[in-house]
Amino acid sequence: MERLVWAWATCLGSIGYNQLEIYGYNGTFFGKTPKEFKTILANTGMKVISSHHVSGYGMKIKGSLQDNWKQTVEDLAAIDSKYMGCSYLFPNERTKEIYTALPDLLNSCGEVSKTAGIQFIYHNHDFEFEQFGDTLAYDHLQNKTDANLVKMELDLYWIYKAGKDPLAYFNKYPGRFPLWHVKDMSTAGEITEVGNGTIDFAKIFAARKKAGLKHWFVEQDISKGDILESLQSSHKFLSAQKFSG
Repeated sequence: MERLVWAWATCLGSIGYNQLEIYGYNGTFFGKTPKEFKTILANTGMKVISSHHVSGYGMKIKGSLQDNWKQTVEDLAAIDSKYMGCSYLFPNERTKEIYTALPDLLNSCGEVSKTAGIQFIYHNHDFEFEQFGDTLAYDHLQNKTDANLVKMELDLYWIYKAGKDPLAYFNKYPGRFPLWHVKDMSTAGEITEVGNGTIDFAKIFAARKKAGLKHWFVEQDISKGDILESLQSSHKFLSAQKFSG
């Protein structure tokens, strides 16, 4: 596993990436202790900015928001991560009961991470933009959480997939979006390399101060070709635009 992590970090570095958002912490980082993983990061020129974790409602696994969260925070602090948060709600977790309880869980996790100097975040897909009572589930989560404890990592593809406008959300909740997932949408509505699709990134990045943007990540969920070539294509496009954040 160490060789695999090293190989991927080296490949990403050769393309031009040097900041990562990780997923899969389960008490270790890909089988490595925080100290061991931090050494790999240092030797490959990488830095972890953020880490994704599932809620723990529908799947009881190590590293979830409901499994020894304090230790998880301590381990992320040990590798100098600045953000960590909820990555996804499984289909069986998208219930009225869980959506009602979720803000309290997010707030409590944010309180713990704050003690370590780590900002808690929530990452969206498209299903959060479905109706929840007299509002949308996404708005419910923002309105019912402490804006200082819980920030949003806005996935630009998924908000457009849901038919919503990110700029409208920046105006509605200014400063709430320090992290973005940057990926493009093809004319068929599928995920594609940044710059190969229909999303107007210049317009979105022009509003980055209103959003409160600090970091953004290229995410290539799927690729019709070589995944590294897709990541390189996205990096080349974004570098040419000279977006900052």
